Amino acid sequence: MGVESTTNDIVKMPNNGHKSELKNQKKKKLLLPSTTSGELTRTWKIEDSEDLYRIEGWGKPYFSINAAGHVTVSPKGDRGGSLDLFELVKALKLRNLGLPLLIRFSDILEDRIERLNACFAKAIARYNYPGVYRGVFPVKCNQERHLIEDLVRFGKPHQFGLEAGSKPELMIALALLDTPGAFLICNGYKDRGYIETAMLAQRLGQTPIIVLEQIEEVDLVIAANRQLGIKPIVGVRAKLSTQGMGRWGTSTGDRAKFGLTIPEITEAVKKLEQAELLDSLQLLHFHIGSQISAINVIKDAIQEASRIYVELAMLGADMKYLDVGGGLGVDYDGSQTNFYASKNYNMQNYANDIVAELKDTCAEHQIPVPTLVSESGRAIASHQSVLIFDVLSTSEIPLDPPEPPKEGESPIINYLWETYQSINQENFQEFYHDAAQFKEEAISRFNLGILRLKERAKAERLYWACCKKVLDVTRQQEYVPDELEDLEKIMASIYYINLSVFQSAPDCWAINQLFPIMPIHRLDQEPTERGILADLTCDSDGKIDNFIDLRDVKSVLELHKFSHQEPYYLGMFLNGAYQEIMGNLHNLFGDTNAVHIQLTPKGYQIEHVVKGDTMGEVVKYVQYDSEDMVEKIRQRCEKALEENQITLGESQLLLQTYEQSFMRYTYLNS
Repeated sequence: MGVESTTNDIVKMPNNGHKSELKNQKKKKLLLPSTTSGELTRTWKIEDSEDLYRIEGWGKPYFSINAAGHVTVSPKGDRGGSLDLFELVKALKLRNLGLPLLIRFSDILEDRIERLNACFAKAIARYNYPGVYRGVFPVKCNQERHLIEDLVRFGKPHQFGLEAGSKPELMIALALLDTPGAFLICNGYKDRGYIETAMLAQRLGQTPIIVLEQIEEVDLVIAANRQLGIKPIVGVRAKLSTQGMGRWGTSTGDRAKFGLTIPEITEAVKKLEQAELLDSLQLLHFHIGSQISAINVIKDAIQEASRIYVELAMLGADMKYLDVGGGLGVDYDGSQTNFYASKNYNMQNYANDIVAELKDTCAEHQIPVPTLVSESGRAIASHQSVLIFDVLSTSEIPLDPPEPPKEGESPIINYLWETYQSINQENFQEFYHDAAQFKEEAISRFNLGILRLKERAKAERLYWACCKKVLDVTRQQEYVPDELEDLEKIMASIYYINLSVFQSAPDCWAINQLFPIMPIHRLDQEPTERGILADLTCDSDGKIDNFIDLRDVKSVLELHKFSHQEPYYLGMFLNGAYQEIMGNLHNLFGDTNAVHIQLTPKGYQIEHVVKGDTMGEVVKYVQYDSEDMVEKIRQRCEKALEENQITLGESQLLLQTYEQSFMRYTYLNS
């Protein structure tokens, strides 16, 4: 019985695994209408924004744009009900919840769990699979208490369990998982205490399965069994030879960090058999990496794992469960490709391939099929949270119309002016190089004392005017010469955002992860600016300059003109997995405010509010005492008063401001 092909399993690009390689093919550019005159060339529609930001590709069925040009959220997916995200943010700000603000939609979490279970149920029915599916959520993906509580609550109808990868996560799972029949998968490195705690949990009616990651853990399990007299449920994690792809491709193979090689698995079987615990071995687990973008990798892995499962059963192990680990991908850029930030399959394809392959292999050897387990974390948690932040200011290249040269000015000014006037669609490449050469000569003459400061300033303004004119021409071209590809980024504005990348989107900095980012309002207007995002930290890496695109990663984001007279809100989407717990305190910017929203017949209700870190809390993380710090400032004020360096009113104002700051949000007021 083979898996039938589906119309959803579409690859829109060459299977090279990396879209940036298409640069060498001089790809056609996808561009906005030209706005060189400052006026829109045509009426901008919300459909244009949908195409530009690819919201249907990555956001369906949860995110869309309404007629007002605002992003809307449908937390229940196709089942109805939606919220205007812009209006929601305004209402939350009136409740004294400042930006940046993380909004979690509990209904999306519930919908993701239901969709995953529905896909496996459909696959089981389609292939007449005589077994069941029992999912677990890896706690490491997002350990926040309210989220785990919601997940356990929503998972009860499906006997959805939890996976722990450390002793603290095991403590969380034991306390919160109260679903009868749900699995508690115990992964990660283990000591005697970890194993004994898991085994004793059986007495509470829980179903902990201890997955052996290291050969030494076999002896620990045997020793705990002899001391406690409790028969454990044990699994082995196999290091498959199937090679993954992308950033986590090395999660497989003989040199993978976790798991047992085939010789080690046979050794573990021998040890368990000698200890009369072979019937405790009931689960096979594998993991081929997070964010698997290509379905063929999953197909190869499940084929190999199915064979190992059957062989373990034939060796006498009481095999009952197959845990396919994580890896179910998220389409961050909406391209439906095997690019690392996308996937060329859907959730139903994933379930179909696993179910069909297992049934075929078990039927071939007349082995009872296992209960299927998956540890899908990213695919469940990513969509449920949206990070909202505002723009504080911008830095732009001066693009005012240049003035013609005056009599007596340097010849360089005349050369640049003539270059600027002469640029057209035929000579733009040549004259761009001329302008760059003249700029360098102007700098050289300035350094030699030949050119005055005002003349250098005029030369640079003319150079940027030339670049703008060249850029306007390239935006109308079918192809762009290689040396001009970076011009868009060079000319981009810097939008300063009220956010710490290191705290709220660490994967952007650490591994160049792509998350969809877009304005949440003004989407009925054409975004005439191109920009990169710079955060609040004093770090040159605190920026975002890679954005999703259909054919490649964009170096700039299309944005609207910023004005201090009205707020400009941006949203980062699909970042509900890993980002919160991995965030760090660079420059002591702490956790953001977070709010849990649930849809109601009358609109929505706020389930929980989790206030972000205050300045007092973050300094405490690095071993400072705020009261002691206030006292030191008080003493300095007294000394300054004695020396007439400060007035009494000034000292009291300083003390009051200093003390109150410890109770305030670490981010800027907006």
